[in-house]
Formats: sequence, structure tokens, C-alpha cells
Amino acid sequence: MCGIVGSLGSFNAKEVVLKGLERLEYRGYDSAGLALLQENKITVFKDTGRVKNLISITPEVESHIGIGHTRWATHGKVTQSNSHPHYSMNERFILVHNGVIENSRELKESRLSAYNFRTETDSEVVAYLIEYYFNKYNNVNDAIRKTMSLIDGSYALVIIDTEDHHKLYAAKNKSPLLVGVSAEGYIVGSDIMPLLDHCKQFIPLEDGSLVEMGMNGDFSIAIYDVIGKERDYELHDIVVNTSDIGKGAYEHYMLKEIDEQASVVRRIISEYFKDDKLVLDDKVQKVFDGRDRIYILAAGTSAHAGYVAKGYFEKIAGIPTEVHISSEFIYNTPALTQNPLFIYISQSGETADSRACLVKTKEMGYPSLTITNVATSTLARESDAYVDIFAGPEIAVASTKAYVASLSVLLILANYFGKSDMNLKQELSKAAGIMDDIINKKEVVNKLAKEMLTKRNAFFIGRGFDYYIAMEAALKLKEISYIQAEGFAAGELKHGTIALIEEDTPVSAIITNKEINLNTRSNLSEVESRGAKTMVISMKSLSRPSDQIIIDDVDPMVAPMVAIIPCQLLAYYGAIIQGNDVDKPRNLAKSVTVE
Repeated sequence: MCGIVGSLGSFNAKEVVLKGLERLEYRGYDSAGLALLQENKITVFKDTGRVKNLISITPEVESHIGIGHTRWATHGKVTQSNSHPHYSMNERFILVHNGVIENSRELKESRLSAYNFRTETDSEVVAYLIEYYFNKYNNVNDAIRKTMSLIDGSYALVIIDTEDHHKLYAAKNKSPLLVGVSAEGYIVGSDIMPLLDHCKQFIPLEDGSLVEMGMNGDFSIAIYDVIGKERDYELHDIVVNTSDIGKGAYEHYMLKEIDEQASVVRRIISEYFKDDKLVLDDKVQKVFDGRDRIYILAAGTSAHAGYVAKGYFEKIAGIPTEVHISSEFIYNTPALTQNPLFIYISQSGETADSRACLVKTKEMGYPSLTITNVATSTLARESDAYVDIFAGPEIAVASTKAYVASLSVLLILANYFGKSDMNLKQELSKAAGIMDDIINKKEVVNKLAKEMLTKRNAFFIGRGFDYYIAMEAALKLKEISYIQAEGFAAGELKHGTIALIEEDTPVSAIITNKEINLNTRSNLSEVESRGAKTMVISMKSLSRPSDQIIIDDVDPMVAPMVAIIPCQLLAYYGAIIQGNDVDKPRNLAKSVTVE
């Protein structure tokens, strides 16, 4: 979940690394550090807190080799000493690491018991092992590969040999790592963001890869597997523009990304409709052939999209569908049908739990489809097929436009493989217009946030699709406002949760379906009679004069995409009221690359 940048080339390593770390800060921001090799010495700067702290303590330095890291703590407290980069025992090697070394304690005891460690991190064990085996083999490549063969778990590593001023090393297993390639040299990153200013092409690394980059006259690169056999690689074009990742006139990325949702839906329409006909890749069609059940695997917001998609596939395509949390499925796999299809939903395409499930289901011989915002991601590359959600870079930790984009694409899939009287292109276009209308009236939601969010707790209720919207609404609110929020099936309130209702407890009801309108309103009356402060988000045809947010009617299948918008805005303004960092909420990171 950390961010990694490495630089080797004619560009200024300090500038490349610091700018890259700023772009990766959404991946982790407990601490940050960098190491620069210059004039026969290595200089290290690191501190707890945000990248701006690191920038403030880093002087002007000219260097052509550097590594940097933003940390999201997994082993050891948030301290300067635990911050990366980390030295080997005699400081011959220095590295940054993303991932978790599951057998770090065993390696310490079995191979490094004679050495004293400076930090509490598992990462330092890797640095010590590399030097330990370098002293045995007198070859850096051999030492790193030997270390790779011994460590269990996930890692993305970038390593400097402080006595070789012409090389940079990188290694990868499970955690994402890319190498950007340009005429000026190489930039290594845990995603595409740090590469954008200098590289037009990149190499996505396979698991078990060691990369050796050199600049001694000409630039050179070679990739090896763990046993030392050289691997072939492919260059991919970088299609993200630097203009896509700026905030523009917005104070926060999250608000910008909420505002972009209508344009994202319109982009999806343009990508998947040719005239009025849906068009999908042949690989996508193939994985659906003959499937008797769909298993959707995801986490967090993507899992909430999966619950809505379950309704899409069952009601429109007639395919029984189950939704499983990836971290549970991998260790508690249910009985499977004979011809299942596994659909993975992941904004980043790098979610470690989902990737572990993909490896398992591939070993079992089952087909897979990934729904992702990153076509070059691990899940997209390793699945039998993938569908791009075309949301563009999403920087804020709390996902908004990727959720709506995922729902749009999942509804497209259900319609493509099913039968529906809905004019999907027309309904999606209508939804985009309604999104714009809601966003243009965001001050109404700001006012409601000030009135409603006055307690430590908040509840969202709904039935059917509205229940799934309520779950996502609650997640958004607690992610960034730190208000304890829960989404409940409205009928379940009286089976326990109503005991938590007291005077002025905020309860928001979502009502988008005629069949459950009166039922949900009855549940809302139950909490009002116990003193709750209530708010209703409803479709116009179902609304009452007292409803606070009224949304123009859309097809019930499309309703989850528009009804979530005021909930996202409520969370945003709730965080503003609390004075929180909207884009970088405490303890959270955007891309969860550890299990």
C-alpha cells in the first residue's frame, strides 16, 4: 500500500523522486523518505508525516540515481527510524520496499541472528539478507535473487548498491511495480503516476522478476527470473496525461472526481456503444459462454458495486450470482458450481486479496473477468478478459467516480448477455444529465450536512438496491468524516439496531423503487418516533413534500448510479465540517496491495 519511486538516468533524481512521491501519496502517507547517490556517497532524508515534510528537509542536490518511498505502516510504529529507505547491516545496500515479508521473523532467527537491527520493519530484513549473500557470492544479482528465493510474501523493491554508481535494481512479487523507459533513463514506480513526465513507455513486471538497469555510457536493462534466466519483456505505451491528474480549480480531488462522474458515464457510452448497439471484446463474450453461475469477488466500494451487479445479472441476464469479499473467499471458499465465471472488481486492479483469489481460481481452471480502471494492472493482465471502466485517474482515497463507472459497465454487461426492455443508452445518457443536476445543487447537500451530521453516529437505510446504496453511503461517510456510519436493510432496524436510536440520531433513507417505497417510509417512522433526525433521498415519482433530496426519475436499474451522488457529497461536506483531510483520510490508502 506504499508508494515507490526509483530513478536512474540523466534527469535530476531528486526532482523525479519527490514529484513522483507527491503523485503517489494517496497510496500511503504515514512517513516519506528518499536516498540519493552523489559524489561517491549516499544521502538519506526521511521524516514522519506527508511528503511536504520531506520536501522541506531535502536540500538542493544533484544526483542521477535515487529512490523514494511513502509509507503506510504494517510492521513497526510510525517513526522516523521505521521510515524508508533502509540500509543493509554495513550500509553497502539501501532499499525501499512495499509489501509484507511474512517470514521476516524466521529469517532473522535462522540466518541473521548475529546481527543487530535498527528498526522494527520487515523491510530491513531484506536489506540485511542482500548484503549477507553478497558477502558470500560477491555478486549483486546473485545476492538479490537468493534473497528473493528465501522470502515469503509480497514485495516491490528498489535497491541501490552504494559502491556502484551506474546501476539500479528492482524486484517484484505480488506487489505492483512498473519500469518507465525513456531516452533519458529509467523510472521505477508502484504505479504509472511517477513516470508521466519523462516516459512514454513502460514495462509491467511479472512476479519473481529482478530488473538490472544500467547507465555506463549507454542505458541498458535486463530482467531475470529467480533462477537467473533472462526474461523477455514488452513495452507498453503510457496513455495517461499529466493534465488528467491535476486538481485544477478544485480544493480537493474528491470534489473534482464527484463532479466528473457525468462525463465518465458519457465516456463509457461512447466506448461501448456503436450507434445504438452494444459492442464488447470477443474475449469478454467467450468467458460468459456456458456459465451457470457468476461469483463476484471484490473489497470495499468495489464489493458494494458487486452487490448491485448481482441484481443486474440475476434480473436482466438470468444468471445466478454470488458476491464474496475477497479476503474471506481466499480462506473460506464455498462449494462452487460446475461452470462458474469469476468477476473481479478493482479500481486499481492491484488489490492484493482479489489477486490472491485470481491466482487460486486460475489454478482451479475457472475463467475470469476483471472490471478495472487500470487496463495495465495485474488483475487486468492476468485475467482471461478485462473491461475498462474509463474513469480516468482517481486520486482521492475515497472512491466515487470509479464506483459509478463500475456500475455503468456492469449494467452494460448484464444487458449484453441478457434481455431487457430498457433503452440502456438512453437511460445512461439521462442518468448523466441527472448527475449534473444534482452536482449543480451541491450547496443543498452542504446545508443538509450541517443540519444532519451533529452526532458521533449516523445510519443509512434502504431496501433492495437502496440497501446497497446505503452500504456505500455509510462507507463514504465514515472513511472521510470519521463519523461511525452504518448502512442497513431498512427492515432489519427493528431486529436490533433500533436500540441505538436516540434523540437527533441521523438516519437517512434512500427510496428509488416503487415496490418498497411505503415499507421504507414505515421504517423511517419507527426511528422518528424514537427521536431520530431523518433525511430522505427519493425519486420524483415517489417523493413527498417533506423529502429533502428529490431526484428525477430513471429506470430502477440505473437509480443506484444517481442516488449515490448526494451521499458522496454528504460525506464530502461532512469531512469539511470536521476539518479533516478529505483526500487523504487517516489510516487509509488508495491501493491496498497487502493481504
